[in-house]
Amino acid sequence: MRGNTFDQVAMLSTLTPDELVPKDHPIRRIKVIVEQALRELSPAFDTMYSRIGRPSVAPERLLKSCLLIAFYSVRSERLFCERLHYDLLFKWFLDMNADDPGFDPTTFSKNRERLLKHEVAQRFFAAVRTEAERRQLLSDEHFTVDGTLLEAWASVKSFRPNDEQDDHAKPGGRNPNVSFHGTQRSNATHHSRTDPEARLARKSNGTTAKMSYMGHALMENRHGLIVDVELTQADGHAERQAAVTMLTRRRRQRGAGSRWTLGADKGYDSSDFVAGLRAIAVTPHVAQNTSKRRSAIDGRTSTHDGYAVSQRKRKRVEEIFGWMKTVGGARKLRYIGTKRNAMWLTFTAAAFNLVRMANIEAATS
Repeated sequence: MRGNTFDQVAMLSTLTPDELVPKDHPIRRIKVIVEQALRELSPAFDTMYSRIGRPSVAPERLLKSCLLIAFYSVRSERLFCERLHYDLLFKWFLDMNADDPGFDPTTFSKNRERLLKHEVAQRFFAAVRTEAERRQLLSDEHFTVDGTLLEAWASVKSFRPNDEQDDHAKPGGRNPNVSFHGTQRSNATHHSRTDPEARLARKSNGTTAKMSYMGHALMENRHGLIVDVELTQADGHAERQAAVTMLTRRRRQRGAGSRWTLGADKGYDSSDFVAGLRAIAVTPHVAQNTSKRRSAIDGRTSTHDGYAVSQRKRKRVEEIFGWMKTVGGARKLRYIGTKRNAMWLTFTAAAFNLVRMANIEAATS
């Protein structure tokens, strides 16, 4: 018998979002970890808001919203606010009722600026990392570092000479057709009018140069979790400088202890970088650059068994950048400026750790 498509709409329902989300859904394991991290940040949230006035969007919901944007590859905050109106899983994750209205996009963006001002992203990432330490998922001795180019929210057409006056195009007009063939352009003489902090860079010879930033990740080698991230301008020395910065910061967090090892690809094979690592008691397990006349990594390091292990483990850092670009939305950045993009990178790194931790827990349970 053919079914009727004109069923009567139920006026009242006792169903809750929690009853509609499957009990074995992976996001349930993630939410448990998130709730634990947010409990540690509750005192910091109290200092961010006044005790009088109209209630604002709860910071816990703002943080969870940023995670959902990364988990489900939502393209923009406006699209997320639209989806929140009808997606019951999103409302369940944010501890909202089924009939609660979603966020207004403008209000959501303005409240997100409060997270940027108080460096909440870094605090939340640290809380997730602390939870991983409590579960004994992190290595305290063996690490891997790598960096990747992240395309900025700026076109190459916006890369104009520093001394050029701004041209005022007529409203509604099209972008002028400009040929850059044979034109010499560099970051020393040009800058982007859309995002002045972005830099023109390319991954390798023969590839297209784009307006970019550079994202860096410090990974522990036990389970491939991120222990620190950094976002910098795209520069030839940015990878090595960021690596030393993240290792020094990690040393300060953990205190003096046993000698560490750091795996890295051949792009880090330079004498000054290797010397800098040895100065902070880190053994450089850097891949030897055979195209050089003489590598900074000699037989004192490369003949040890641990060096081969680090070279095998270091390739897992590519999984981090692969997840960020295919799932987390790092194929092209959606914000302008270093600070906002750094906050996004930190939230995305926390999201990766949460997914990874939940998968580890599921595999060992």
